Amino acid sequence: MIEEDIHSHPAAQAFEPGEADTPPGQRGSKSRAAKVTEAIVTPRKSDKYIWAVFITLCVISIIEQYSASSREIMADNVMAPIIKHCAMLGMGAVTAILVSRVPYSWFIPLTPVFVFVSIALMVLVLFKGQIINGARRSIDLAGVAIQPAEFIKMSSVLIVAYVLSRAKGSMNVKVGVCVFFILIFGGLLFSQGLTNTLLMMAISSSMMLIGGIPWKKFLVVLLIYGVAGSIAVVYKISTDNTDARTERMIMETGRDAQGNEVTINRMGLWKARIDRFFDADTTPKYNRPINDANRQEMHAYMAQANGRIVGVMPGNSRESARLALANVDFVYSIVIEELGLVGGIFLLLVYLSLLGRAGVIAMGCRRVFPALLVLGMAVYIVLQALCHMAIVTGAAPVSGQPLPLISKGGTSILATSLAFGIMLSVSRFAVRTGKKQEIAAEAAALPDDMQTPNPTFLK
Repeated sequence: MIEEDIHSHPAAQAFEPGEADTPPGQRGSKSRAAKVTEAIVTPRKSDKYIWAVFITLCVISIIEQYSASSREIMADNVMAPIIKHCAMLGMGAVTAILVSRVPYSWFIPLTPVFVFVSIALMVLVLFKGQIINGARRSIDLAGVAIQPAEFIKMSSVLIVAYVLSRAKGSMNVKVGVCVFFILIFGGLLFSQGLTNTLLMMAISSSMMLIGGIPWKKFLVVLLIYGVAGSIAVVYKISTDNTDARTERMIMETGRDAQGNEVTINRMGLWKARIDRFFDADTTPKYNRPINDANRQEMHAYMAQANGRIVGVMPGNSRESARLALANVDFVYSIVIEELGLVGGIFLLLVYLSLLGRAGVIAMGCRRVFPALLVLGMAVYIVLQALCHMAIVTGAAPVSGQPLPLISKGGTSILATSLAFGIMLSVSRFAVRTGKKQEIAAEAAALPDDMQTPNPTFLK
């Protein structure tokens, strides 16, 4: 039916290459699909609700980073940290705008390239990366510190959307390909941290569930993830021979007692954090002594307690000067301290509204690929936000996870902005009407095996 619409549409017929009306030097210079798209597709404006979420997060980020960055203030330039952060948000906004103007169909051929580059960067980091908190996490490219872990997590969204949207191949093969890539990503991420690995697996499994794989296959996927994770943990335990004191020294300095730059196994660190989380001690947290092991989480709890219902107002944070990484891994505690419980809940709802809006857009897409793409990017952002909030509020063991667009960080802001740009591209270019011209143009712009209709499409 769609193929008939393409060939029968006047625009398609008008642009059919012919000997009579095409100059010899220009024949074959443009595909018919490109000409059909060029002739009959008028892109809509980007979704205003997604833009509203992006702008809201940026505004909150600027306000809270002004307080949370107090430990990084320099004597000769008090405004330097917030100016740098605003510059990164500006680069993120430009990235979102540029990507939103790219038709989502372009991400089909770009997905294998993005995945390959992400894997290559992660491998490079494993051998040449800069050591941060006892693990190789970033690499310096042209003077810019890049943390490929963020791109690997986004790659999990792209590869699942790319594979499940194809018409060719059985569901078993598709799921197998997805799991194969996720295990590769997980193996690369595991050396950096357990949280990122679990988060990436949660994102990919959510994507597969959204993609409509049968429940039995979904349970098999979870079983494979569990077995692979267990093997990795057992391996970590068997190779952990660093005492706690040496491990902490390496965490703080990146070097051992001899001054050599080394990484740590991190198994002892993970175990200590999990033990503290499941500690059976009934002593209220406000009566527990503060030590090197629990200092960050205790000051985070103090910040939240100080915020109460409506907060102490922006700029009046008490704990930002005492809480290490207040502007990165624990920024949500500063949000609650300054904006109170009301502000904390509001920010949570902002993230959840992004997921809800992505769901509305996905149900309006006629094809599976754009639907999976917009929902996957929303899941990628929202799950990270929920993970950060759970850690900061004590609902999950302590770990390092930035709050999307709110926390300080170049790679995190860039990756999140790229995800927003992809969602905006889908909202702008994916066909969500019954117009034959638009349906024909979208079909012409997509490869033959990416024409799978969206089963959740709502007319």
